[in-house]
Amino acid sequence: MDGNAQKVTGKEAAKAQLPAHETIYRKLREQILFGEIAPGQPVTIQGLTDRLNAGMTPVREAIRRLTSEGALEFQGNRRVIVPQLTAENIAEIIYARQWLESHLGLRATERAEPADLTELTRLDDALDKAIARGDLQGYLEYNYRFHAKIYELAQAPILAAMAEGLWLRFGPSLRVVCGRIGTQNLPDRHKDLLHAMRTGDAEGAARACREDMLQGMEQVRDMLDPPGAAN
Repeated sequence: MDGNAQKVTGKEAAKAQLPAHETIYRKLREQILFGEIAPGQPVTIQGLTDRLNAGMTPVREAIRRLTSEGALEFQGNRRVIVPQLTAENIAEIIYARQWLESHLGLRATERAEPADLTELTRLDDALDKAIARGDLQGYLEYNYRFHAKIYELAQAPILAAMAEGLWLRFGPSLRVVCGRIGTQNLPDRHKDLLHAMRTGDAEGAARACREDMLQGMEQVRDMLDPPGAAN
């Protein structure tokens, strides 16, 4: 996904008058990304056409693309499934994101303009409000939009695509975890990151991105693979 594509959400795709197959792809991608299709929950291709109010051809194309990205797996009998994360999967994601998030945060700080910081602050304020009112969907969406804006500002499309691909892997499980612990128990390091960006502290921004990532991923790991669980 290139830098421009990642800024267009499924909800915005129709307004942008994108081709039908691209609109359906982005709608299904969002539903996976924000956990509207639960990990391990099999869905039929026909069920997805009804869910997305789309024809069979664009749905099949969307499934093909998302399968190649690791967001879906074929189960046979015209069914697909969102993969469930294992402890090994989580360890790999944490390993990869430690460098990616840090480096993208550093690059974004070096390139951000005042208007960009205003937009990031707006997204973070919306995130705080979602947390305060217990709005799980709002939390997931604004948290993602905040990070996606950092990726955009970094002007590193290859690295941003890698980071986006990892979101597709852990996003569904993040919704499961957040649904169990509630939004009030979802602190982040966005304020530290914004402070570092405003003061031009690129290294500080890199640390804040890494710590924010670790905080979230450790919650996923501890919920899905609690300490002391049998291997």
